[in-house]
Formats: sequence, structure tokens, C-alpha cells
Amino acid sequence: MEVLENDKLELVQDFIPKAMDYSRYRKLVSELAKLGKATGPNQSEAMINYTKLSDRRMVRWEKTFNISEEIQEKLTHLDRELTFLVLTESWCGDAAASLPILQKIAESTPKIDLKVVLRDESLELMDAFLTHGARSIPKVIVLDNSQQEIVGDWGPRPSLATKMVEDYKAEHGKLTDEFKQELQLWYNKDKGQNILQDILKLLALE
Repeated sequence: MEVLENDKLELVQDFIPKAMDYSRYRKLVSELAKLGKATGPNQSEAMINYTKLSDRRMVRWEKTFNISEEIQEKLTHLDRELTFLVLTESWCGDAAASLPILQKIAESTPKIDLKVVLRDESLELMDAFLTHGARSIPKVIVLDNSQQEIVGDWGPRPSLATKMVEDYKAEHGKLTDEFKQELQLWYNKDKGQNILQDILKLLALE
């Protein structure tokens, strides 16, 4: 059943006070990685290994990705205060490549506040923002704080990666481990630029 826009807005407003800031989320992921655990109910070896991998990837992105002066200038033209509410889990590879970029965007302007909630603890919210009927993460919901309206949402992948995934699924039926490795190589080569452009477009700054 489709969720009405007013109901979506109420859900977002309800979840923001419960959300973590980025530093608290990163501390959580790092601690879980050290303890050999993951967020969510699935504590399989695979999820634990993905969490460790995600932690390492986020450390790398935090060190290597920077916002250019040109993009910082564009962000100064934001004329409203926004909240980026992100649904994610520690084991999510796409989130590991996206969240540090989103945080760097938020750090570049006082107009954006990034908040994080765990998907499996926020299913009512997740189910209002499905991707083709699936609980795909990360999912970023952008709220205009002054107008109290949802500007839009983004995720689970940058637009170019989304096309890669759709094309591969159309040809092969499902994503293989080999393709997932190729996707991570694409993220590394792209250096966060596609995510950045997607977000600027969503904010009408591009």
C-alpha cells in the first residue's frame, strides 16, 4: 500500500529525534567491527565480515574525499536548512561508499544536518521509501526544516552505478560476487563524484 506524503512527512519527523549523528554512527560501526559483530538481527560471518570491510572503506573515504572550492561555493547558495536522514546498516557496501561523501557535503555548509538511523530498527520509515518494492539501503531522505516538507530522496546507489546494476540484472538475472567487486572498483575510480553530482542535482544546485 502506498504511503501518503503527509504520512511520510510525519514518519520522518518522528524518526529524526531518535537518529544518530555521523560521528556516533561511525563509532558504532568501528566498535562492532572490533567486536566481530554487525548491526541488525543477522549476525552471520558474512555480515560481520562486511561490517569490517565497510569500516575500513569508510576510513579510506574519510581520508581521501574532499569537497572542491567550486562545490563549496555552490553549497553556499543553499537558501534553506535541510536534514539528510539516512537509513543504513553497518554491513552495507553501498553505504560505506556513500555516507562519508554525504557527511563531507554536510560539513561544507551549516545548512545541512546529517542524521542516521538503522534500517532494521526503522522498518516503518523504510517501508515508506522503498526502491522498486525493496528495502534497499542506503536511502537518504531530504527534509526542508523550515517548510517541513520532503524535498526528495536518494539511494541506494549513485545514478551511474544504478544503471550498471540494472543492466547487469537484465542480462544475468542477479548480481554475482564478481559483479559486486567490479562495482566497488567503480566506486574507487569514480572517487565520489557521481554521488556528489546526484546530491547537487537533488538540491537544485546543479
